[in-house]
Order: sequence, then C-alpha cells, then structure tokens
Amino acid sequence: MLGPNGYGGVQVAPPQDSLKLNSGTHSWWEVYQPAGYDLNSRMGSEAQFKSMVKACRDAGVKVYVDAVINHMSGHDMTSAKSYSGNSYTSTNYPGLYRADDFHKAGDCPTASGTVEDYDNATQVHFCRLSNLEDLKTESTYVRGAIDTYLNKLLGYGVSGFRVDAAKHIPLTDMKAIIDGLDQTVDGTDPYVALEVFGGKGELSQASYAELGSVLGLDASVQLKKAFAGNISTLKTFGDHLIPSSRSLTFVMNHDTDRSGDSISYKDAKTARLATQFILADDYGTAQVYSSFAWSAKDDAPPSSSNGMVTDTDCSSSAWNCLDRDQGVLGMVAFRNTVGSAAVTNWSDDGAGLISFSRGAKGWTALNNGTSAKTQTFRTGLAAGTYTDLITDGTTVKVGSDGQASVSVPARGAVAITVNTLS
Repeated sequence: MLGPNGYGGVQVAPPQDSLKLNSGTHSWWEVYQPAGYDLNSRMGSEAQFKSMVKACRDAGVKVYVDAVINHMSGHDMTSAKSYSGNSYTSTNYPGLYRADDFHKAGDCPTASGTVEDYDNATQVHFCRLSNLEDLKTESTYVRGAIDTYLNKLLGYGVSGFRVDAAKHIPLTDMKAIIDGLDQTVDGTDPYVALEVFGGKGELSQASYAELGSVLGLDASVQLKKAFAGNISTLKTFGDHLIPSSRSLTFVMNHDTDRSGDSISYKDAKTARLATQFILADDYGTAQVYSSFAWSAKDDAPPSSSNGMVTDTDCSSSAWNCLDRDQGVLGMVAFRNTVGSAAVTNWSDDGAGLISFSRGAKGWTALNNGTSAKTQTFRTGLAAGTYTDLITDGTTVKVGSDGQASVSVPARGAVAITVNTLS
C-alpha cells in the first residue's frame, strides 16, 4: 500500500527485546524499556523483522527505526522476563551491560535519582528519566554497544532512526554515536531525527539540530493552536522554529496524542485536515501518524494474551489507519508533485479558510469551518480543467487569468496539480 501510493518511508516501533510485564496487561510503553538489543520482540522474530524491511525496500519504501538508546528498563520494574525470554535486572543485562554501564547516585544531583528539573542539563543527562536506568553514554564501551545495535539494523536495510529521549544524551555523546554509524545499504549517511522537547542552551532543539533533524514538537503545538482557533495564522507556520531542512514535522505522535500537547487522533476530522496541511505546506519533512485506538493512555495495541502484537486490520475500529485515507493519499500525491516549490498566492478569510499554491505546480484550499465555503482563488496554474485529488468526481476549472471559483467542503480540502490537468 505505501509504495504504490507515494510514501517514501515508514517509521516502525522499537524492534528490540523489551520488558514484559508480569501482570498480564501489556502496555504500549513496554517496548520503550529495552531488555537487550536482539530483535525478538513483541512484534515478532528477527527473521520477520528482516523480511519486513526487505518487503518495504522492494516496494520503494525506506524503513526508519525508533531507537531507544538513552536507557534500559525501569528502576521500579521487578520483572525478570523479556519478550525473548532473557533474564535480567534493571542494571544487569548478561552479555551487554552491567551496573558500571549506568549512571549512579553520585552522577545525579537529585536525592530521588530521577530528573526533577528538565532545564537542568546535569539532571537531564545524568539522572533517570521516569525511573528508567540511564546509560553512561560517555563510556566508549556503551557507545560501542549502541552503535553495534544500530549498525546491525543498517546492515539489514534500515535507512535511519528516530532517537527516543535524545535530549537526555549529552551532545558530545550523541555526536559520537552518530559518527559511529555505518552508511546505509544505499551508500548514504543514515537519516537521524532526534527527540528533543523544548529547552534552553545545550538542551534546546537548535543545539541538537546541529547533529541532524529534530522532531517537530513545537510545530505540533502550533498546529493544535491554529486548528482550535484561526488557521489563517498558518501563513507563518514554521517561522521562528527549527529550519525546515531539520524538522521532522507531524500533527501528533504516540506521546503528544496521549499527553494532550497535540491534536488527537480522536478528533478525526481535525487530525485529517491538519495532516493534509502539513503535506501541502513547504515546512519540514512531513510525517503521517497511524496507530491503534486507545481508551486509557497505557492501552496496548491489539495483542494476544502474552502481549504479542497481532496483525494490523484497517477494517477494524481497533486501528487508526490515517495513512490510507483518500484525502491524505491525495495530499501525498500533491506533495510528491510539487516537490520543493515555494508557497505562493496565499489567501485566507482571517479565520477558517486558507489557500495557497506551490509555485506553478499545485494549488490547494483548506476549510476548517463547519460549512462549505465558495470563493474565487488565484491558483497560479495554467488554464484548464483539473481533477481534485481529495474527492472523487470533483473538478476545478482554472481560467486564463489563473483564477478558479471553488467550493471547499466543511472541514475539508481541495487540491490540484499539473498532473491532474485533463
């Protein structure tokens, strides 16, 4: 589905072995508590992982792995089991790490041993994040173990990484880890996107953006504010944020959806429209978020009784497959056509209706209002009849002056490109 519809890549959940709770209730966050770097996990076996990467690559889709390398399992977790059946303690992983490979009480200035001030660089880098045992990444051995894991993934055909909790790894250590990465099987440097929540000085997104891309968490907050009020403010979307070339931009991710910091997938129409906007706009590398439905924040994806995640079924309400929505697929096609063309011909009504061109390659209008809006727009395109990428059967007639009268549906969009000219 992904390759034929123009997606360039897919980000997958952490594939390494992880904590397996004893309670019989298996939260989504188990995979963010590593118990080792082998690839037998709640998603399947190492052989299945390799097969998935090959299937994606054969379809022209690159695979990016969510890499959990700042920490291992929780200090407060008593489970001695992992999904691969390995025995371990929170600071002893046979054949991988022992107690000396983690920060100790003397390294962290807080009595609790956990981060209490997220603007304090010493705490952020040397204390436990939410009780997760913090790896001593200043150690050559620890960095070598991390790079061995990541390079194995690169050898299997992975094209890069989302680095979880990257802000909690000192800049010098993060740079050394990145410098230790092999090239991809395509002969390129791996793409690296670092998770860095807002901070000052050495903890800022700008500091970490010197090493690679960063997650567009501030952009996600901007989107939530705009779509809750006045989307005409999106005219300056991305201004005063990380440079476009360094931002992995999204409407929501698995953290912000649950924390309330972003638009939620539960507000389906808004999530869809906001996703269409970031695909149409020229800021950042756009990412579409699909996942599973949840009621409680700790809910796991559909799983068997032993915690093994079952196959995705997009016909089931248990899954949220926004990546397959026709309106989103239309904007993926739009984005692939317009490429790097700049935003031009911006117009808005000061509230819920905006429109813009991407050079002379495409034009779109988005309506966040509760009723359809009809207006004449300057499209920047040549005269002719174009087929709308969003809604079947809808056409847009552009006159010799480059203008078109278009009805934009409530909470919906219209998009045309040079490739949809009849």
